[in-house]
Amino acid sequence: MHLPVFLDDPRRLLSSSAAASASARTLARLHALLIVSSSATHTLISSLAAAYARAGDLAAAESTLTATAASSSIAAWNAIIAAHSRRGSPASALRVFRALPPAARPDSTTFTLALSACARLGDLRGGESVRDRAFDAGYKDDVFVCSSLLYLYARWGAMGDAVKVFDRMPRRDRVTWSTMVAGFVSAGQPLDAIQMYRRMREDGVKGDEVVMIGVIQACTAARNVRMGASVHGHLLRHGMRMDVVTATSLVDMYAKNGLLDVACRVFGLMVHRNDVSWSAMISGFAQNGQSDEALRLFRNMQASGIQPDSGALVSALLACSNIGFLKLGRSVHGFIVRRFDFNCILGTAAIDMYSKCGSLASAQMLFNMISDRDLILWNAMIACCGAHGRGQDALTLFQEMNETGMRPDHATFASLLSALSHSGLVEEGKLWFGRMVNHFKITPAEKHYVCLVDLLARSGLVEEASDLLTSMKAEPTVAIWVALLSGCLNNKKLELGESIADNILELQPDDVGVLALVSNLYAATKKWDKVRQVRKLMKDSGSKKMPGCSSIEIRGTRHAFVMEDQSHPQREEIVSKVAKLDLEMRKMGYIPRTEFVYHDLEEEVKEQQLSYHSERLAIAFGLLNTGPGTRLVVIKNLRVCGDCHDAIKYISKIADREIVVRDAKRFHHFKDGVCSCRDYW
Repeated sequence: MHLPVFLDDPRRLLSSSAAASASARTLARLHALLIVSSSATHTLISSLAAAYARAGDLAAAESTLTATAASSSIAAWNAIIAAHSRRGSPASALRVFRALPPAARPDSTTFTLALSACARLGDLRGGESVRDRAFDAGYKDDVFVCSSLLYLYARWGAMGDAVKVFDRMPRRDRVTWSTMVAGFVSAGQPLDAIQMYRRMREDGVKGDEVVMIGVIQACTAARNVRMGASVHGHLLRHGMRMDVVTATSLVDMYAKNGLLDVACRVFGLMVHRNDVSWSAMISGFAQNGQSDEALRLFRNMQASGIQPDSGALVSALLACSNIGFLKLGRSVHGFIVRRFDFNCILGTAAIDMYSKCGSLASAQMLFNMISDRDLILWNAMIACCGAHGRGQDALTLFQEMNETGMRPDHATFASLLSALSHSGLVEEGKLWFGRMVNHFKITPAEKHYVCLVDLLARSGLVEEASDLLTSMKAEPTVAIWVALLSGCLNNKKLELGESIADNILELQPDDVGVLALVSNLYAATKKWDKVRQVRKLMKDSGSKKMPGCSSIEIRGTRHAFVMEDQSHPQREEIVSKVAKLDLEMRKMGYIPRTEFVYHDLEEEVKEQQLSYHSERLAIAFGLLNTGPGTRLVVIKNLRVCGDCHDAIKYISKIADREIVVRDAKRFHHFKDGVCSCRDYW
């Protein structure tokens, strides 16, 4: 039997099978005609198999090739491998590649497709097997094979291998350079990404928008805002397309480097914004301590009709954590439960929020509900227990985690040692510091030494803490000296403290909080000349001590107070309440501890200053505006002074309330005249 006259011309037949509109059914009929007419040539069958692949009938494509002598056609096999890739089945693409018949000799396209499939699967070992076959077949210098191999290495962080391939390539195009820049960024090597961009410029290759996005992301990670701004200028000068991805990268770069005003300007100029754009802004404000603005943006995002992504939700929870806004934090948690799968990232943020808003019970309950826990989640819960002075609970959690087979890391031990420090568990702290080093083979970092020194010094073992610093192989950092100085101040070891303060000043710290602590130590020793000297350093550096601020949430609204605040609408009632409480406390034996006023003032003035500290104003307001027995939660940005700590114990007994105060270091739960810290803080 012969083919119909209109299909007798092989070129017309090939054209019919290759037509984009050819359906699998049409191809099956054509296939049948070829078989019954005995006209199925090698070329026609190869073309038909490729057509089946393009039509999506991959089973027919494979069976057509394997059943005939046309199985040696690498072009047809390439079409099948490419079709699997287009359908999002890289594993199937690799299966076909590995099952190629010996007669089908892979070419550049074959190896390129196979390497691309390995890249999508993250199969580095499989990719290297493909590489070896390609090099053996003579494609060692093929630009397409090398580009695909480079993409595989760069995508999965094997940047050492990527550099070797890149340096050997005879020709590099813009895509190749872009792949290297993006690879270094993804691998957490932003400085190498920036250096690669400089090499690209020296090589005379002009960057496009894709390259620029990678460079901006590298500048963000390297905190090189100067170069990031230079890249921004380059984009503007050359009229390059400022799409939503590019603009969002710029917003993220400026926000993460603290230039929130510039980030806002770029964000305001964006014609189109997506959930990632909003998330970058919200995250920038939340991470830079501007929580109210972060939450305002979060509300604006929802009002604009854009649903927040997980990044925006994590940032919103962080903002609620920072300012202790429990009502809104609960609302965000509810939104997550209704709209998202509750993964470890969201779970960790929600647990942290509940804990920092004073509800450790809610944090513990949520932790218990999450069955698939990662190490970060465990670390967060251990840290939460520690912040609330529950060191023994933190240790129990740590031991539970060990029983699951999960290995603790440096962050786990930092959380554990901090928890033991807050609870004064000296022997346990020394034991687990030793086990961290000897059993888990973790080299102590600054944060571990800070925790152990703080634990010893706060327990009155100031000399032992000092000996620990002497035994360190490296020179103690400012943070470690500060932990020891704080212990000296608390335990009235003023002579040793003065020498430590001198050591700290020699290191020229620029942290205003550190300088303030040094100033307080000199004030405690009545060295007013040195106090003035340190305060001059603070003034000359342009830094100012952050004023104490306390906030309290009443019926879903936050109220903030600063020392001697005169701005609140209820100020007269608050001042009256403070005076009444002061009178009742004195009747119970309260004596103001004026040594916590680090200024050369009259005793009466010092006592008045103490009574109007921000936390006492917030508590007085809370007592005025809540019913009997209501639990009060106060959030303070600085550490509670010793006098206020004593005073709040008295107030909790007078008012018969539980009063929770979160300061810069930890939580204090006051009830019946006793604090949960047992005066160890």
